[in-house]
Amino acid sequence: MRDFVFETQMPRVVFGTGALQHLPRELDALGATRALVLSTPGQIALAQRAAELLGPKAPGLFAQAAMHVPVEVARAACDEARRLGADCAIAIGGGSTTGLGKAIALESGLPVIAVPTTYAGSEMTTVYGLTEAGAKKTGRDPRVLPRTVIYDPELSLGLPFGMTVVSMLNAIAHAAEGLYASDANPVIDLMAEEGIRLGAIVLPALQRDPRDVEARGEALVAAWLCGTVMGSITVGLHHKLCHTLGGSFGLPHAETHTVVLPQALAYNAPAAPQALRRIAAALGTPTAPGGVFDLAARHGAATSLAAIGMREVDLDRAADLAVQTPYPNPRPLERGAVRELLQRAWEGTRPD
Repeated sequence: MRDFVFETQMPRVVFGTGALQHLPRELDALGATRALVLSTPGQIALAQRAAELLGPKAPGLFAQAAMHVPVEVARAACDEARRLGADCAIAIGGGSTTGLGKAIALESGLPVIAVPTTYAGSEMTTVYGLTEAGAKKTGRDPRVLPRTVIYDPELSLGLPFGMTVVSMLNAIAHAAEGLYASDANPVIDLMAEEGIRLGAIVLPALQRDPRDVEARGEALVAAWLCGTVMGSITVGLHHKLCHTLGGSFGLPHAETHTVVLPQALAYNAPAAPQALRRIAAALGTPTAPGGVFDLAARHGAATSLAAIGMREVDLDRAADLAVQTPYPNPRPLERGAVRELLQRAWEGTRPD
């Protein structure tokens, strides 16, 4: 029997097909009257739709959210919020937009309503990240947790299947690390296992029909569960590596999680056998590392760092950065072993 402390912080969740229509009601529930709507340049049409729903209560739109939340973009968004006298931020999009909303909340204390269109799960966490001068700084702060999350399956119907796969594997990574976290507990274990199970079984359905709204809804439930796990535990080697590779080498976030996860699981397997068995059972595969690798490969995702833009010459520096600061992990961090992990990830070697 293990000892544990259970404490959770969760936003209000509004879930359902067409749930975006409830945005005005949720803004009113916060007592807000001047919302800054956030998005990436590619999702400006959706942001405009949200702003139209709010009418004069959405005096501004900032459509410059970018991957890994560059600090200069965060500053520009905060300046725009101040200029408008905004009393709320509405982040509509994927993890990049949610991250920008969190940066505004961190700096200004404004409440955030998140409307996810991918499966990043960051809307359920107090984790934030900012990238400056080639380094990504992450932290936790209760101020950045969105006050309300609106999950509308219709908003992800147009998400390309390739992005669907890596986004879901990003979510699965949150849950997988939760099962061997030093501060996990039985409730988090259940959420993690169900999030992994749902994420794995929904991908074949979405491969058959990316516009299957029921399957999109199940995918959002998986993301919700996996994100809640990440928001409740201390992450380890996998997330540290992904933050390093993304912030310092500019690799795409979800794709990096997809490539690194099977290798990080294999690294930790000797020190966390029970957790690895539970992950494998949730996936319905003989082993967790191989099961995750095969899930990605079977659905067409890249399985090597080389394929997503990492240079082999940068692996030594990545290994140095990854072990620079101590953090909890089931297996002790050994620079040589981490370097070997990165080599296998760069080559795309299937772990057992």
